Amino acid sequence: MSAPRIRHFLADDDLTPAEQAQVLALAAELKHAPYDAKPLAGPRTVAMIFDKQTLRTQSSFAAGIAELGGFPMLVDGALAGIGVRESVHDVARVLGRQASMIVWRTYAQGNLEEMAEHSGVPVVNALTDDFHPCQLLADLLTIQEHKQQLAGLTVAFVGDGACNMGNSWLLAGATAGMHIRVSSPDGYAPEAAMVERAAAIAATTGGSAVLEADPVAAVTGADVVVTDTWISMGKEDEAAARAEVFAPYSLTVSLFERAKPDAIAMHCLPAYRGKEIDAEVLDGPQSVVWDEAENRRHAQKAIISFLAEEVR
Repeated sequence: MSAPRIRHFLADDDLTPAEQAQVLALAAELKHAPYDAKPLAGPRTVAMIFDKQTLRTQSSFAAGIAELGGFPMLVDGALAGIGVRESVHDVARVLGRQASMIVWRTYAQGNLEEMAEHSGVPVVNALTDDFHPCQLLADLLTIQEHKQQLAGLTVAFVGDGACNMGNSWLLAGATAGMHIRVSSPDGYAPEAAMVERAAAIAATTGGSAVLEADPVAAVTGADVVVTDTWISMGKEDEAAARAEVFAPYSLTVSLFERAKPDAIAMHCLPAYRGKEIDAEVLDGPQSVVWDEAENRRHAQKAIISFLAEEVR
């Protein structure tokens, strides 16, 4: 008897375009009937490890795992001493014997990949310094709900492009066949290799992935305008310098008015009104940020269900 095939979700392009569409369709079904599917009935345990501060990630995974019939086991990364008291591969082997899946919100993408290599069970990226793929599944689900399509839409990401959200928008958007424009100050654009990786995907889906230094040009005519905090976790000592550099990239009312009249505004939260986004945009009628926050649960239930099915 051969060993079960283990699928992980470590970065946005771990899903093919067809698989991404499948997961998003499942997410919509689970949102419509949240208690009907029980792939974790038993209950099967999912280990949730958090090395970084969290609100939406922890609450949405815990609620979603419970709704799928499973048990969310909270593991404090600092208390476990991952990488200090216990090596990553030892943690992977231990948790792989206790849980049916591992969800990890941490810093280095390499550590997540090491966890996946040694765990023996699926590993889900709940945020690293490089990618935030579960947030992107929630964002794509939200856009589908409001625009009834993904392929062919233009998305402008304005702000810190050299962060996990910038990278994930490039890969997930390209996978969905969208046209992604990332607008960032000098020194804060995504790495060229990431743009090339997204462009290669877009070449197969009909989308595109480009950098546009001018935020006005990036937002003009866009269907979706996205921003994120300028001060990602671990960058707090750069707050003053970043506030000055990023000021021209703030999603103000006047900048948002450059997008299409029916454009939607997105932010993965937490948000800092008056800095990366005006309160009038975040709390305005074209903001969908609270739908994004709710859809974390539905999208994550879908990727968990997909991965659970893959190992059977």
